[in-house]
Amino acid sequence: MELSNIGIILISNYIQAALNHAKYDIIDDEEPYYGEIPPLQGVWASAKTLEKCREILIEVLEGWIILRIRNNQSIPSIDGVEITVPREISVSE
Repeated sequence: MELSNIGIILISNYIQAALNHAKYDIIDDEEPYYGEIPPLQGVWASAKTLEKCREILIEVLEGWIILRIRNNQSIPSIDGVEITVPREISVSE
């Protein structure tokens, strides 16, 4: 299996593990469905439907992962699932 395929599988596993921690609420707002992943600061979304909220939450999580990799920030382990990026790999714009 290619390294890129392994990376995609690891990221998919991480996203699924993170979504297992997602919390959803109904709030008094124009977009009443609110979702967040409490272990990951700043990963939240709101939308008019629960399905759309979950979809946006996944997009936010993906962006959060990319930003942390790009900025050489650690990504916390969730339920034993980790994403590590070797220092010699750089992510360019």
